[in-house]
Amino acid sequence: MTDEPKHRSLLTGREREIFNLLINDFTTKDIAGRLGISEKTVRNHISNTIQKLGVSGRAQAIIELLRLGELHLR
Repeated sequence: MTDEPKHRSLLTGREREIFNLLINDFTTKDIAGRLGISEKTVRNHISNTIQKLGVSGRAQAIIELLRLGELHLR
């Protein structure tokens, strides 16, 4: 057994779901319908992620998440 911590994701499972849908060209409305949550909740998850990353918008958040290996293009 090692004492090294495992890589811990910066994103929650829901945030990851939402950003994976965003990079696949889903709108906020599409994402809300697909996940059975409100559009406001989708926007809150996006906003929380933007804040965590210290960036100023969705596009910058996506770029940073790709750079960090948190998201992957398929």
